[in-house]
Amino acid sequence: MNFSPAIVKYRYDFGHEVYVQILNIRPKHYQWSLLQFSVSWNDFPSWPYIQVTSGSSGLLSILFWAYKFGFDIDILSRSWNWDYMAEVEEEDVQHTT
Repeated sequence: MNFSPAIVKYRYDFGHEVYVQILNIRPKHYQWSLLQFSVSWNDFPSWPYIQVTSGSSGLLSILFWAYKFGFDIDILSRSWNWDYMAEVEEEDVQHTT
């Protein structure tokens, strides 16, 4: 079982995105976080919206979007899989060269 107190990541994918995960635990092949959130500023604007979900893969998830700004917060939920994201980005780079 792996435990990490905090993880901070940055990505550029049609805009700037910063991800923060707090109190992560990985018992086997999946990972849970007590709190995770992301803040993004994207290249393309969109209509404003808010989405609130509960029970799909965690206790509570809130997603907010307005123009080019986005904010996402998840409480006690399955974590973003950084290994998978790195593999996908690596495949994209290999296919474009």
